[in-house]
Amino acid sequence: MDFGEFQQRFIAHLKEKVRSGELTERGLARITGVSQPHIHNVLKGKRAFSINMADGILAHLDLDLVDLIRPDELLEWRRRR
Repeated sequence: MDFGEFQQRFIAHLKEKVRSGELTERGLARITGVSQPHIHNVLKGKRAFSINMADGILAHLDLDLVDLIRPDELLEWRRRR
């Protein structure tokens, strides 16, 4: 897995939270300190989060990058080491 895939999974995770009503684009904007239209464009794939924005969201949601990895992927990674 590379950084691009992590980023895609992170965005997919956020989109699902917005779709389910757990988060709003406005709420994400407040967390990151950027505008709601910017968040909208990130979720649509037209813009990207900065590292600081992504870290802030991860911290606010109490997520770790490992949370974005499926258990079977972790097992495969451990087997290869």
